[in-house]
Amino acid sequence: MQDSIERWLGTLFGLIFVGLSLLVTVETIVRKVFNYSLQGADELGGYSLAVGGTIAFSLALMGRTHIRVDVFHEHLPASMKAVLDWMSAVFLAAFAVLMAWLAWYVIKDTTAYMSVSQTPWATPLKYPQWAWLTGLIVFALLAVLTASRATWLLVRGDAAQLDREFGPRSTKQEVDEELADLKVRSVD
Repeated sequence: MQDSIERWLGTLFGLIFVGLSLLVTVETIVRKVFNYSLQGADELGGYSLAVGGTIAFSLALMGRTHIRVDVFHEHLPASMKAVLDWMSAVFLAAFAVLMAWLAWYVIKDTTAYMSVSQTPWATPLKYPQWAWLTGLIVFALLAVLTASRATWLLVRGDAAQLDREFGPRSTKQEVDEELADLKVRSVD
């Protein structure tokens, strides 16, 4: 199931930015050749970055690629590693929930004030903000599920599994994953 979620989110992320790059290409050509601007490419770029960022949060969570300072991690006893890995999952989930909760209040204010973008399109900001909030909610849900799994492993006392699933990836693991991915892509 994780692979299908990652594939779906990765595809959505890619489509957003391929679409944006096509729009920017057309905008650039039309501006140079016809001296005319389509207006709004920069506005859509901002919305794409906001929504794409929330998708990237989820992808990084699922792939264990969020940046962690792990200089001392490998030198610690297994029980200390387990607690730190659990704490990182729980704190990330708390932060994700906080971001989604605060985004909800941003949308409430935007709706109350009927805020629009300061561009020629005057887009009602509640629409792109709903897409942004949706991405944050997906991230928060995935983070809470991840933290729940980490908590269950910690309570069960399975430090080795907790380290495998939630510990920072080693350089060897990252290289092995890249080589496996390269092998799969070269077969296709």
